[in-house]
Amino acid sequence: MNIHGLQKMTLLDFPGKVACTVFLGGCDMRCPFCHNWELVDGEAPAIMDEDELLRFLGGRVGLLDGVAFTGGEPLLRNDLGDVIKRIREMGFLIKLDTNGNHPDRLKAMLDAGLLDYVAMDVKNSKERYGETIGLPGFDTTHIEESISILKESDIDYEFRTTVMKEYHDESSFEGIAEMIRGAKKYYIQSFIDRDTVPTEGLSAYSADELNKFLEIVKPYVEYAELRGVD
Repeated sequence: MNIHGLQKMTLLDFPGKVACTVFLGGCDMRCPFCHNWELVDGEAPAIMDEDELLRFLGGRVGLLDGVAFTGGEPLLRNDLGDVIKRIREMGFLIKLDTNGNHPDRLKAMLDAGLLDYVAMDVKNSKERYGETIGLPGFDTTHIEESISILKESDIDYEFRTTVMKEYHDESSFEGIAEMIRGAKKYYIQSFIDRDTVPTEGLSAYSADELNKFLEIVKPYVEYAELRGVD
């Protein structure tokens, strides 16, 4: 398996753990606000393969608690499960970031006991999902299936939404709240512009505005808060 990026240590990506973050290329969504667009469109060259990753992790046993897989969309990789098994045998915990569009693969990995934490993006309400991910007419059935799988599982998980003025309003969060009703954790993240974002001119809401959106969702979930908002 080709690895397209590696953050050797993070205290942020895997809640409560010291981890490294592994970036995998390829994605089946085309979000105009994506921070890792070079991974989505395949421009980023591979920096190592799984054997090199395992050698790196062999030198981090006892120093890192876990490994976070992100992308791109990691569940597009057919060999991801095999690589995770080898990493777990070394004693590391595993976190998965996913867009939720592959419920069968998500369930298979959960059933096999390969995951310790899952963070799933919920991009918008069903009505605006396609617009928000750059795929007009997108069918959210798989997204809703993945939400249900996580809510019914015993694993620790979170749902999260990155928010922009151009794609989100109060009705967005009314729709999201209904989609994730009964969830354990939900985070609203403010959009931060970077050179790697493919669409110019996107803008963030203020902290006060984001808090208003948060109040819409709070009655529907056990725990909700803003993340990365000053």
